[in-house]
Formats: sequence, C-alpha cells, structure tokens
Amino acid sequence: MRTNLSVEEALALVLAEAKGELGVEELPLWEAYGRVLAEDLASLVDHPDQDDTAIDGYACREGDTLGASPETPVRLRVIGEAPAGRPFAGRVGEKEAVAVYTGAPIPQGANAVVRVEDTRREGEYVLLFAPASPKDIRPKGDDLRRGEVYLSRGDLLTPGRLGLAAAMGYPRLKVFRRPRVGILSTGDEVVEPGEALPFGGVYNSNAYSLLGLVLEAGGEPVLLGKVPDRPEEVLARLERAGPLDLLLTSGGVSMGAYDVVRRVLEERGEVVFWKVKQQPGGPLLLARLGELPVLGLPGNPVSSMVTFFLYGRPFLFRLQERTDPPYRPLKAKALTPFKGAKGKKVFRRGVLAFEEGLVVRTTGNQSSGVLRSMAFGNALVVLPPDQDAQAGAEVEADLTAIPHRAPGSAGRRGG
Repeated sequence: MRTNLSVEEALALVLAEAKGELGVEELPLWEAYGRVLAEDLASLVDHPDQDDTAIDGYACREGDTLGASPETPVRLRVIGEAPAGRPFAGRVGEKEAVAVYTGAPIPQGANAVVRVEDTRREGEYVLLFAPASPKDIRPKGDDLRRGEVYLSRGDLLTPGRLGLAAAMGYPRLKVFRRPRVGILSTGDEVVEPGEALPFGGVYNSNAYSLLGLVLEAGGEPVLLGKVPDRPEEVLARLERAGPLDLLLTSGGVSMGAYDVVRRVLEERGEVVFWKVKQQPGGPLLLARLGELPVLGLPGNPVSSMVTFFLYGRPFLFRLQERTDPPYRPLKAKALTPFKGAKGKKVFRRGVLAFEEGLVVRTTGNQSSGVLRSMAFGNALVVLPPDQDAQAGAEVEADLTAIPHRAPGSAGRRGG
C-alpha cells in the first residue's frame, strides 16, 4: 500500500483502475440525451440536400437586378413560389422571379435572392429596391456532407449533438451503458433524513450529494444505504452490493478506532493507496474488492464531494471514454484572500463570476464540515503546497458546474 501521495500521483492510480469496458446499448433519440456515443457517426445525408435560401424573398438572376435602388427599382414578373418542402418545378428566365421562403431550394436558372424587405409586390410583378445577392444562398452540403464524420465515439450527447445526430438521419444511437456506482454511507451517527435525529447524530447528506455528482458525471447511482461502524456489517453490505463498476464509501477511512472501512478493505481486499497530500480530503483511499474498484471518501461532506470531483469524476469519464475533460481549469483574479496549507495542495470553495474578466471570491467558512460552501460555490480555487493567494492575485479556478447563488441569500422569505 502506498501512502501520502501527491494529487497527481493519486489521480494517475485512480485512472489506471478505469480499465473495464462498458457494454453498449442502442436507444431511440428521445432516450439518448446525456449519454455517451459508442461509435463514430457519419452523416447519412447532405444538408441542405441542394442549394437553398437562408431568407424569405425572391429568387432571380443576379444580372437582372444590378442597379436596383429605391429611386430606380427593378421590375420582375413572379412566375411562382417555393415554400420549404415544396420546390418550384420550373425554370427562372430573364426578368423573372420566384417567391421563396427560408429553407426552400433555389429554382433552376436563379443564382441570387433579394430580401422580401427590399421588395414590394404588385400583382404578378415585384419591385426590387436593392440588387439580389448570392450571399443568402446556402450551398448544398453547407452544414453536413454525406459520409463525413461529425460526432465521435466518446462524445457526450448534448442538446446540440442530439439534434445534429437527428439532422444526419439517425433515429437510434449506440451509446455506452451508464457506469453503475454504488454509494455506501458508514457511521453510527448517520441517520436518514426524515428520521428522528439523536443527540450527536447527523443526517446522511453525503449519499445524496454523491448521488447528484454521479448522475452529473454520467453514472447510474446505486444507493446502498448506511451501515454502522462494525466490520462484519460493512463487509456484508459490500459483498451484497451486486454488479458495480465503482463503489464509493463515505466515512471510515481515517485513523480513528471506528474508521472500519479502511480496515475491512485492508483485510479482505487490496488497498492501492491511502492518504493524499491535499486539503480537504486527505484521508482518501483507493482499493480493490475482488475486481471492483473502491474509492473510500472521507466522511466530512465537503471532503466527500471534493474528492469525488477530483478522482471519481475523472474515473467515470475515463470509463465512458468521454472526449470532453472532467473539469476545466480557468485563470481568475482573486477578490478575496485564499489560504494555503503546509505541504498540501489546497482546494478552496469559491464563486466564479465575470466582472470585466473572470474573478473569484471565497464562499466564506472553508471548514470541510460546512456543506453550504459546496451549495453556494461553483468553483474550486487550487493553491499549490505552502502557498497563499492574496486579493488581486491570479489563481486557478476549476469550474465545478455546481449551481450556486450568493452566500447569505439562503432561507430568506417574504412575509
């Protein structure tokens, strides 16, 4: 077992465990949002499938309209119309025009379009107060070309990508199965929300924070409930977890007499490492129980969320072969001081905003037991070991995509 690793060393070992292959399933488009593509997608069609108009107006021959102006309008005979989906079957000749609507194919013989705003209809004729132009004609294949790959294996299906897959002609998509992630809470003091809270007890917030983080990372959370600090019950629950791709435990991995998760994994599994030189989340543990990777997260709610974000999220991204990064480091100006720690890489909770440039301010109390900092924050401010950041300094801020509002605004209601 390795111990006292750097953040970078720990992450490399966690990612090395993401070596299983997820199954593939085929879903209809309406069920594929938020899933990860399991194959490259080449367009089945050209889009548009022929030259079409980007505007409402009149298709005609550009040469017939040169010199058109409000003072000297050009007069063309209208020989038909072409709404989207109903192309004009004839051919545009000299001094002729066809009324076209956005998305309609350009009729044969026409090579330019004049905007409807620059015209006035007079019976079977139209007056043009500006020359027609080819710039509002979208050429065939301007958006998509048949046979060209636009979406790749590992791409997350965002709304735009889902629409793109539909535009390419796919009614169903092959996607990776969601990784199944077990979530097990430990501790005699932990009770479920809604139960009577005993003296010294805490509600099981970690399970639901982790549930949200797993969903947000593309996984399928499997809530395994909670177990007391007794090795035999911890082991029994772990062995009954069922088929999982990753197991998360919260609590029981530090050095106390009741931190039994670490002891159980040392005795019945294989501990890869324990303890990382970071704050919060130092007592992180990586183990294997048979073939199942286990991330033993600290019990403090902030530590649990931060360590999942730094290690669990990249693990799930790697397992799904996602092409997007698990987090995005940004540079921001600190509006408040952020305190570092001796010999440890530090992750402080902050609120990132754009105020004539990216700025970040503290969420307030940075204790690992203050869950509000994760509810109100949207970034982790990263400080190297032995380094503070004063107000005005440039710092790294990793966007966490956690919804937030300004600290201090919670719980206020009108009378």
